[in-house]
Amino acid sequence: MSERSAGSVPPPSERVRVRRKPERGRYDRATIDAILDASIVASVGYVIDGQPFVTPTAIWRTGDRLFWHGSSASRMLRRTKGGVLVCVSAFQLDALVLARSGFNHSVDYRSVMLLGRAYEVEDEEEKLASLRAFVEHLYPGRWDELRPPTRQELKATTVLWMEIAEASAKVRDVGAHDEPGDERWPTWAGSIPVAVTFGAPIPDRFVPVGMPAPIVALAARRSDQGW
Repeated sequence: MSERSAGSVPPPSERVRVRRKPERGRYDRATIDAILDASIVASVGYVIDGQPFVTPTAIWRTGDRLFWHGSSASRMLRRTKGGVLVCVSAFQLDALVLARSGFNHSVDYRSVMLLGRAYEVEDEEEKLASLRAFVEHLYPGRWDELRPPTRQELKATTVLWMEIAEASAKVRDVGAHDEPGDERWPTWAGSIPVAVTFGAPIPDRFVPVGMPAPIVALAARRSDQGW
């Protein structure tokens, strides 16, 4: 989908309506979910004692909820888990865009911004299921191969979630753009694709010879979706 063929789904609120280049705004869940599912890390914004902070953290989605986790000693998790307002932003860089003027250089990208309240997953079984979903999001089938977490490990881990309700995506996917007449300027213009790649797995010294490495789900998913 290009910005010239943006969907007609309206924004869920004025707070997340895309104002700059509104034709790039996307408000349908299919687009929002796809960007979140392609993201390993997002940034969580919050305020402590009047001071804004932004913390990068690993994320995963299950249905209508976005999750993240960390140490129970984490200041960010301790101060936001009780229904505190947060802003989560995920970003995928797809291409560097070179024009014939510095002003028109840009990037092609996909991004999502979510507003809402963060809540803790308090039930132990729900926490376990959430952590399983996190591992399976990256490595399908791996959870059942792992040593089960201990009660102490679960106690030392905090899992937070927020509802995916007040959210918007913004997408630029149109490549290079020049001012009229600039196309005759004698320099290269176009796009340089950017992609995350996964290298060959490097086993540690305790892995038996010939044991296969886990499949990384995001590599297959990006390939299937043409990203």
